[in-house]
Amino acid sequence: MKSLPEGVQRVARVLQDKGHPHAPQMLNDAARTAQEAADALGIVVGQIAKSIIFRRKSDDACVLVITSGDRRVDEKKVEALIGKVGKADADFVKARTGFAIGGVSPVGHASEPVTLIDRDLYRFAQIWAAAGHPYGVFSLAPQDLEKLTGAPVADVVKDAA
Repeated sequence: MKSLPEGVQRVARVLQDKGHPHAPQMLNDAARTAQEAADALGIVVGQIAKSIIFRRKSDDACVLVITSGDRRVDEKKVEALIGKVGKADADFVKARTGFAIGGVSPVGHASEPVTLIDRDLYRFAQIWAAAGHPYGVFSLAPQDLEKLTGAPVADVVKDAA
């Protein structure tokens, strides 16, 4: 077996330690966007759990919002829950999570982020998340995100037009 990239190994260890039944899988093609991942897996884009990183302004904390691939994060809703946030650049994302943009997993971060889970993910019985690399993914149920991250579920997305 080809050895997995370091980020994927880190995610695999967390999943294994927490008793998650599905190990990360490597796709043949990069899945840097939710649409690419959905296409590669043969599922609808809403089943992709996107990990969006923000930077909290008050304390420079890393903020992870896990949202459905067909939704956009509403920064005002996030700020109402955890305080003012700003954009996180690629260097901040890599330094705080240990992952490059396009492969940020909801688990296995270099430092523990402030995390929120989008309730719209609960529309699906099965979702898929990045596993620490643009080619790496793993399967889970929305409820598993709560178990794996300890994060609250909230309304954090823009209302559908």
